[in-house]
Amino acid sequence: MGANLAEVLRRFGPDYLRDHSLSTPQARAWRAIVACRTPALAGQLQRCDRCAQEQRLFRSCRNRHCPQCQHQARNAWRQARLAELLPVPYCHLVFTLPHALNGLARCHDRWVYRTLMQCVAATLSEFAANPRWLGATGAVTLVLHTWTQDVRRHIHVHALMACGGLDEGGHWCAPKRSPTFLFPVHALSKVYRGKFLDALRQAIQAGELPRDPATTEAARRQRLKQLLRHGWVVYAKTPLAGPEVVLDYLSRYTHRVAVSNERIVGIDARGVRLRVRADDQGGKRTVLIDGPTFIERFLQHVLPPGFKRIRHYGLLSPALKHDRMAQARAALGMPAIDAQACEDAAQFLQRTTGIEVSCCPHCRLGQWRTVQLLPPLRAGSTPPTAACRGPP
Repeated sequence: MGANLAEVLRRFGPDYLRDHSLSTPQARAWRAIVACRTPALAGQLQRCDRCAQEQRLFRSCRNRHCPQCQHQARNAWRQARLAELLPVPYCHLVFTLPHALNGLARCHDRWVYRTLMQCVAATLSEFAANPRWLGATGAVTLVLHTWTQDVRRHIHVHALMACGGLDEGGHWCAPKRSPTFLFPVHALSKVYRGKFLDALRQAIQAGELPRDPATTEAARRQRLKQLLRHGWVVYAKTPLAGPEVVLDYLSRYTHRVAVSNERIVGIDARGVRLRVRADDQGGKRTVLIDGPTFIERFLQHVLPPGFKRIRHYGLLSPALKHDRMAQARAALGMPAIDAQACEDAAQFLQRTTGIEVSCCPHCRLGQWRTVQLLPPLRAGSTPPTAACRGPP
């Protein structure tokens, strides 16, 4: 196996843990990533029924921060979203949070992430309801990301929104300016900033942020000046047309982790060599990051327990989705959605790549048969221990 995140944790973990403690979520993610698809988890011994070749398959950890476990989860999510797409263009917007709030996010990550997503959703809903732009309820999916290409903290939300919405009379409304233009990004930025800063003021007054690094009134005023001085970037990408394109595009964001194994070029005594984006034209370059520094950067992206980083609003809100999406499909003249048979992983792989995973690659005639269940091998399977602190 080539260089990967689990190997980084094994190799540089002892050095990192000598000087750092782990929160409970960080320790849980660490253990899962290191144990994923190893004898530390249960598995099975398979034997070809023709040539008697054997292979051992071990279970995945299924942790949402593990880069090895996201491909299957992404495909399952994509399959489940097929019935929710509408035959209209979709707009992709990105809402960023200023780096002046990174310190607060380190101490109160749940509050910052939750408030960010709520403010983005409220901003988009407010603009959609305005007759000047749409005058209807939109269909919005938000995905939280917290990293840059070199794994530093950069908190932002990807929003995918249908170009159109359903009005109170059940009629489909197209955007007022053009079929592919929803809202002006500069106006979105001002409203989004106002909503977040208002929520921040209220939280401080209510004592909801006791570990705020801005501990004095003067420090909080200075932070507010910084937040008002710099623009709160809202970026709109080229609208997407066609349900298949939209779904493929969004699925690349929904289950992305801070660093994928494919981007880890190598590991040596000096640190981790990581492939990052060099320019907007798709160019790449390689950076060298010290091992413990790399681990520290990765762990800051471990989400609070139970936090939902993919959320749906408007017509896709869980409380409204069944009825409102049915109305939207009727308004757009779409046929009723047939029940779709869910594929398992083997069927999906065979359909998309032509590979039959149950076929032995050695003789190409036999089938793999499970001959023994392998119990988890606990001894030596966990990473070095460290004092764990509770969630912030």
